[in-house]
Amino acid sequence: MKQYQVLITESAQADLEAIYRYISEVLAAPETARKQYQALAQAALSLSDLPERCPLLPCEPERSRGLRRLLVNRYSVIYQIHAETVTVLRVLYSASDWVSRLRGDQPPAAPSQ
Repeated sequence: MKQYQVLITESAQADLEAIYRYISEVLAAPETARKQYQALAQAALSLSDLPERCPLLPCEPERSRGLRRLLVNRYSVIYQIHAETVTVLRVLYSASDWVSRLRGDQPPAAPSQ
């Protein structure tokens, strides 16, 4: 089976850290924050195997750019596949207007658990 290298962008890492901080500090649930962070990180790394398993985003121009979405709990892991590399671009709260956030049209909303 083909293996892909998984790269996490600075934006995606910042998203993960913001999710962790929000759950840990605002919701006062540090153990839940740790578990959510681990689940998201493990899911992103699982894209080394069969990253095509997730569909292309249905909206344009994201579909034409080859963006895909992996759902993890209430979060969307947005990524692209190029040759033998999967690049995780963002990790966004799915109940927010994540498409606008992905496009940079909205400031980040506080993620919730």
